[in-house]
Amino acid sequence: MPISPGRFRAIYGARLPHLLVLTGCFLLAGCALSALGPDRLFGADVWWQSIAVWFVGAAIVVDLILLPLCAAANRGLIAVLGSRRAVPHPAPRVPLVNYIRVPVLASGLLLVLFLPGIIEQGARTHLAATGHTHAPFLERWLWLTLLFCCLSVLAYAVRSCVRRIRSTPSTEGERDD
Repeated sequence: MPISPGRFRAIYGARLPHLLVLTGCFLLAGCALSALGPDRLFGADVWWQSIAVWFVGAAIVVDLILLPLCAAANRGLIAVLGSRRAVPHPAPRVPLVNYIRVPVLASGLLLVLFLPGIIEQGARTHLAATGHTHAPFLERWLWLTLLFCCLSVLAYAVRSCVRRIRSTPSTEGERDD
């Protein structure tokens, strides 16, 4: 007798596609582990540069430090800007919270990506391999952060104008010919 989707969700806690994607991720991680080899996960000479230490450290930093900081920043942002439900407005307004969250998140993720270049980790190896220095990493990250903020301001302005145009009552009898 097949299990119904509701019963599967009650047993597993999520739908079947979630289980399939999670299984695929574990299979991909297993393939990567077998291709790398267990000896490459733990460096005997410089243990702090091993993949396993960085993986566990990243999981600890994200779960115990970054997630609570992001939740606190989100609560603070909503407290400062106010919730749309808490403050009734005569005309509908566009909530500002997501237009701040998205560029900050994108900038933070790119900072994590560019951080080794910004702090010039492996500068000699990078110079020997590419012939370039780490100098442009900080500048590129700052330019991308500025671009994200400008695009967010532009998207907010466009959405606010569209919302304002849609909320103004139009008169049927007046037409510009």
